[in-house]
Amino acid sequence: MQSTPAARTLDVEDLTVRYGAALAVDGVTLAIEPGEVVALLGPSGCGKTTLLRVIAGFVRQASGRVRVDGATIDHLPANQRNIGIVFQNYALFPHMTVAENVAYGLRARGVRSSEVQARISRFLDIVQLAGFRERLPRQLSGGQQQRVALARALAVEPSILLLDEPFAALDRNLRLDMQIEVKRLQRTLGLTTILVTHDQDEAMSVADRIAVMNKGKVEQFDTPVAIYDRPQTLFVNGFIGTTNLMNGKVAALHDGTATVVLDAGASFSLSAPAKISVGASVLISVRPEQLALSSVPGPGAWKIQPGLSLPLGAQLVHEARTVDGASLKIVEPRRASPADTARVYCTLAADARPTLFPRST
Repeated sequence: MQSTPAARTLDVEDLTVRYGAALAVDGVTLAIEPGEVVALLGPSGCGKTTLLRVIAGFVRQASGRVRVDGATIDHLPANQRNIGIVFQNYALFPHMTVAENVAYGLRARGVRSSEVQARISRFLDIVQLAGFRERLPRQLSGGQQQRVALARALAVEPSILLLDEPFAALDRNLRLDMQIEVKRLQRTLGLTTILVTHDQDEAMSVADRIAVMNKGKVEQFDTPVAIYDRPQTLFVNGFIGTTNLMNGKVAALHDGTATVVLDAGASFSLSAPAKISVGASVLISVRPEQLALSSVPGPGAWKIQPGLSLPLGAQLVHEARTVDGASLKIVEPRRASPADTARVYCTLAADARPTLFPRST
């Protein structure tokens, strides 16, 4: 059995890319571990695809370096970097069969014919398309075409795998199947992988760590759980998942804990960020599943005006509005949701982890 190449480290050091006077990538630094899947996540125009194309060798940076296993690769053209890439549109040659598409990169590298045939068979088996060797791309479904593109990228046995919005053109169910498949292959082959996506669910499910990008910068580089539970900036907080924002003021500070009084009428204690002072206006961010409806008033409860309740699979999403005009979404299991019209108060759930941000004036 053919051995799997050792996974590589990938380091991006203070990388900057300019298009005229505009900064597309602004001083990005990332240290990616061997065999790790890292997602570059952010809105359109944030610089994530440009960063990927610099790593691949398609775009030259204004400054900064890219290293693989400590060695700089900036001087190498794209075809000498030993990097596999799968594009959103698959980029298959329509006049070539599946086998010929998979073989293309190998023949371009001068791999001998017997080895080319062995790798075609190996990687078509890996992506479960062994019976499709002689078909043309137009005779395949979208998911099958993507598997061919993946087999072609893997066949050259790259040191790094780059995935540029690879699931965007697929329907929802097929997209989930392919996310699972890519994760399985990545784990099996031990490849260091970078995934560019604007789909937060995709990044959260596939990646080991996520670099959330905004306006050319990385705002947070962390695990999916840490980014969801402990966002470091308001942008990350709002871009990842759904959240509720409520206004409040810091009433007291003690040993890194702030007592916050909501404009909506409740008070509770939260972990305080650095450089926050008593009397400061703040925003409290709390996820919909970390709120609960109650019919009991108290210091930790605030009055709400209930709105619509919408079933969403096994959950119910409740709309509500606070007395100071903030809009809330509250999520609870549908089976556990009592038909109680007296639940006109909102509280933090027992496992809630609200985040406190200074509010700009």
